[in-house]
Amino acid sequence: MKKIVIYTKDYCPFCKKAVSLLSSKGADFAEIDVTQDNETFNKVIEKTGWNTVPQIFVGNEFLGGCDDIYDLDKQGLLVEKLDLK
Repeated sequence: MKKIVIYTKDYCPFCKKAVSLLSSKGADFAEIDVTQDNETFNKVIEKTGWNTVPQIFVGNEFLGGCDDIYDLDKQGLLVEKLDLK
């Protein structure tokens, strides 16, 4: 199984929604709170070009944010992308 990582901020409702969806799928993921960690968040921004959260990765693949994983779920592709087969 590929490692799933979600970068979040503690005040972000989209982060909570994305975490909820990942949890509902039974995904084992690492949540990294960057609310007070600008150094880590800046590294993520450099990698993706996005300055918003959440940012969700499966292995080295950047899936996007909350709306992106909900879209994948609606298309029936999220479980496969999360490597939960």
